[in-house]
Amino acid sequence: MTSNPNLLIPEDPPLPQHSTVSPTIPPSSSANNLPNTSCNTHQEQYASSNSPYILNHSDTSNLILVTELVTDNNYVIWSRSMVLAVSIQNKLGFIDVLITKPAGELLPLWIWNNNVVIAWILNSTSKGILSSILFTQSARATWIDLQDCFQKRNGPRIFQLKCGLSTLKQDQESVTMYFANIKSLWDEYASYHPGCTCGKCACSGTKSVEDFVNFECLMYYLMGLNDDFNHACSQVLIMDPPPAINKAFSLIVQQE
Repeated sequence: MTSNPNLLIPEDPPLPQHSTVSPTIPPSSSANNLPNTSCNTHQEQYASSNSPYILNHSDTSNLILVTELVTDNNYVIWSRSMVLAVSIQNKLGFIDVLITKPAGELLPLWIWNNNVVIAWILNSTSKGILSSILFTQSARATWIDLQDCFQKRNGPRIFQLKCGLSTLKQDQESVTMYFANIKSLWDEYASYHPGCTCGKCACSGTKSVEDFVNFECLMYYLMGLNDDFNHACSQVLIMDPPPAINKAFSLIVQQE
């Protein structure tokens, strides 16, 4: 059979092309795409651990914060020790009125912490004073009762401290021991000095008073040194401005 050249032979139809549509892949659930909650968790733990309402296992009602019990003649030293100790326990707000009695769900926590702080104060009070503060309702009220009773009775103690500063001599003691003794007397004496409580004084008057008080302390220190240090004392006295007592001690101890 001969082929007809005019006959058109249809071409094979094209094969259907299958589209290669990529499936939609959901976002990866790897750790990189998870919400980062570790930072928030750490912040919450940090905030809660620093809350004054948190009581540690050691914060019991029989805890004794200071070894020296308050009496009618050591209130200033005792109160300073107690403020430091209560502050370390993160409960200072219960005696300095920064943490007031709340309402709502915080009230049970406040009562719990308030009673613990009251117990700490009672544990650090001598028996003769204990009965006068036993029935106060808040740590703040207990603290104020002691303050009103004993801080204002400072006349005899100030007189004792002033006499001690005037008569204390180095004698056979080392310069270091003599400095420690007079510094202890002076720090207690200075705690009775009135000062600015508003925190808004901007003039130089407060600074001038403070400088004069420090200069008075320096005079007491130099007056009690032995005659062997007269030359060193003269060198300190001509310094302008006068050095702090700590600086004067460091200069004089080198001459010992």
